Amino acid sequence: MRILILGATSAIAQAYARRRAPGSDFVLAARREDRLAAIAADLKASGAASAELFVTDLAAMERIEEGVADLRARFGAIDEVIIAYGMLGEQAAAEQDLAQARALIDSNFTSAALWVLALLKGRAENAPLTIVGIGSVAGDKGRASNFIYGSAKAAFDRFLEGLQHEYDGSAVRIVRVKPGFVDTPMTAGIEKGGPLWATPDRVAADIERAVAKRRRVVYTPWFWWVIMMIIRHLPWFVFRRLKI
Repeated sequence: MRILILGATSAIAQAYARRRAPGSDFVLAARREDRLAAIAADLKASGAASAELFVTDLAAMERIEEGVADLRARFGAIDEVIIAYGMLGEQAAAEQDLAQARALIDSNFTSAALWVLALLKGRAENAPLTIVGIGSVAGDKGRASNFIYGSAKAAFDRFLEGLQHEYDGSAVRIVRVKPGFVDTPMTAGIEKGGPLWATPDRVAADIERAVAKRRRVVYTPWFWWVIMMIIRHLPWFVFRRLKI
C-alpha cells in the first residue's frame, strides 16, 4: 500500500499516517524538508515499510502536472492519496487584500482540485485509487466570520462530490472528510475549550474507519453532522441574528 500525503505536515495527516503506518509505504509531500524528514523517521519507527520525501509547494499550480509526473517516475503507482493541506487565513484581512483572498481560495480549493485531476489523468483505468479529501464543516454554510475560507472548502466538497458521481462503480473511491473544530497548529490563534473541540487523533480515527468502511462522506466527530444539519436548515430570520 503506497500512500501519498499532500500536506504531510498537517497534524491530522500525521495522526492518520501513524495509524496506517505498519507495513505501508508513504510519500510525504510538503514544503519543509526538515519537518518531512522528522515525520518520515516517526513513521518508520511506527512500522512503516518506507517513507519518502517529496519537497514541493503544493499551491504552485503551474508545477502540478510536472509534480505528478515526477511522483510517478520516482515512486510508481499510488494506492491512496490524502489531501490534507490548506490555510485558515484571516477573514478581515482577506476581505481588504485580494492577494490574501486569492491565496486562501487557491490553497483550499483550486490547487487541491488540480492535484486530484492531475493524479486521475493518465492513470490505468482499472488501477485502484482511494482519494481522501479533508475539507471542513465551514463549507456547509456561508457565515460572516469565515466565508472566504468556507466557500473554498465548499467548492472542494462539491468538486469531490461530482467526482464521486463520475467514478461511481469504478476502481476510484473518494472519501469526503468534514472535521469540525480540531486542536491543531492551524487553529492556534483561536480560543479552545469545550466538547466541540477534537484532537487530531480523534479525527484520524474517524477517517481510518471511513476509508475501511468505504464511506462517501464523514463528519468528524460525528455530532457535527447534527450541528450542521440544524444550521443549514435555520430560517434566515433566525440565522441572520447569529454571530457565528
